[in-house]
Amino acid sequence: MEVLFWVGCAAAYDLRLQAIARAFSDIMNKANVDYAILGTKERCTGDVARRMGDENLFQELAQHNIKTLNEHEVKSIVTTCPHCFNMFKNEYPALGGDFEVTHYTTFIYNLIRDGRLKIPEKQEREIVTYHDPCYLGRQNGIFEAPRDILEMLGYQIVEMERSKETSFCCGAGGGAMFETTQRGEKINSIRGEEAVKTGACTTMTACPFCLVMMEEAIGSLNQTSGSNVATRDIAEVVNSLVESGRK
Repeated sequence: MEVLFWVGCAAAYDLRLQAIARAFSDIMNKANVDYAILGTKERCTGDVARRMGDENLFQELAQHNIKTLNEHEVKSIVTTCPHCFNMFKNEYPALGGDFEVTHYTTFIYNLIRDGRLKIPEKQEREIVTYHDPCYLGRQNGIFEAPRDILEMLGYQIVEMERSKETSFCCGAGGGAMFETTQRGEKINSIRGEEAVKTGACTTMTACPFCLVMMEEAIGSLNQTSGSNVATRDIAEVVNSLVESGRK
């Protein structure tokens, strides 16, 4: 196989986020990518466990995944989740997990660049804003690939007040996605307000955790303020527009 697609917990179990996994699978099929998945052999990378202090669970999950990947002689991995991407890139090597890992935005950008995906004739589409996932942007320096993809598809990008190196969290990291806010304003509400304030029609992101948090926040703002801002993952947008580049 050319690459292993690491589906991740969020895109495997959440009904809304399964659309991201399906969209990315469709994209790879259009580009004739020879890929595989682990199916039931795949376990959580342990990101949330480690962030919340359960190091034993993290070690158990990581060792299982590394053993499974090595048994299948996996060399190259692509993920839709920046949390999984960060674990494989920065934390698994210390445990013997030495794999080449790519986030799907970089992977898609390379497919377009290499002519394996054909984008439609460039046309002006709506104005969008892009939310930088923490583990993709500030933690791993991937800022341009998502924006380049959107611009190649004809979208006009207006940046939020805080973006790229100075971006702001969606509120899901560190296990907070599974916690209830006890005091103060919810982080995703703050970020949702920043997105709506740009005047963009759609807020784009490239992380299943971010999509959940931004959809919740912007959905609430749409109800209270009368705005009509959509939230979408880049994989969904790309899949709806691109065609196979090789007939």
